[in-house]
Amino acid sequence: MRLFIKDSERRPDPAPVKTDDRKVVLVGLVLWIVALGVMLALLPQLQSSGLVWLLWTVVVGFGLGLVLLVYTSKRHS
Repeated sequence: MRLFIKDSERRPDPAPVKTDDRKVVLVGLVLWIVALGVMLALLPQLQSSGLVWLLWTVVVGFGLGLVLLVYTSKRHS
């Protein structure tokens, strides 16, 4: 097994695949919204067991997803 290939022996790189990353981000955002609904429905149990940080984790995940959606939308256009 060789660890280094000379440039003259390399095959050309394949062409990049065109994808729409916005669809993937939107699916993730929908999942975060579902998780937020579950967390809000279970809020009394979360408060009594001291696990309110789970709610904030979902809120931060949703916020980061929105930032990523803006980024991918600007990158796509």
